[in-house]
Amino acid sequence: MTRPFRFGVVAPIATDLPAWRERVRRIAGSGYSTLLMPDVPQWQPAPGPTLAVAATLADLRVGTWVYASPFRPPWMTAWEAHSLSVLTEGRFELGVGTGRPGIEDELRELGLPVVSPGERLAQVRETVRALRDLDGPGLHTPVAMAIRGPKAQALAAEVADTVTFAQLPGEPRDKVARMARDFRAIRDVELANHVAVIGDDRAPFMAPPDTDPAALRAADSLAILPDDPAAAAEEIQRRREEIGFSYFVFGAGSADTLAPVVAELAGH
Repeated sequence: MTRPFRFGVVAPIATDLPAWRERVRRIAGSGYSTLLMPDVPQWQPAPGPTLAVAATLADLRVGTWVYASPFRPPWMTAWEAHSLSVLTEGRFELGVGTGRPGIEDELRELGLPVVSPGERLAQVRETVRALRDLDGPGLHTPVAMAIRGPKAQALAAEVADTVTFAQLPGEPRDKVARMARDFRAIRDVELANHVAVIGDDRAPFMAPPDTDPAALRAADSLAILPDDPAAAAEEIQRRREEIGFSYFVFGAGSADTLAPVVAELAGH
């Protein structure tokens, strides 16, 4: 099954509020489907209230990219996700995962329990289960999961609507492509490509500060795209044809650069 293209933008509040509101409207006007918020405590306002505001500014979908399961009890995450679905009239998508590298240090700083990767994955399962109970038969909040290992892949095959693969720094295309193909052999869901670098522009919140664009290009990484719109459009189409990616997520700093790509490909 060939899914139509859609495009999301990770757009935290990194400027003053009027500038951010204008950016949200510009992203929606450029044809992007989804405005996304990272889950980084103390760096920005909390994702839930921010997304609720964004949904009032423009007619586009909103979502988390992605909630880290150890930061809050599963039922609270599920309640917030269900509430956002209700308040946005079905335009919210719950992105959830077990947390980025180094999250153990963040948990200690916040005075939260440091749990094992297996326990964090169990928290994701419980979050989705509680969300389905809250949604009931009349609502289905889409769930996007960031996954890597076999246990996370198995859970995503059960519960996820969208899957993105956590890439290691400099990981070559063929390794991630193999993971994607193997996953699609189990279940055909929407595959998302998290693209942290456009040209030489590294998106904050999406890649480590020491990310080297030249090294990503040398490795033929799926975490980078060219900043020339024609070349980017060609590569995006190649990734759908060869691997199955149809949902592409960029940083807000590159949203205007790639707007011509979105105008050409979104919905096709």
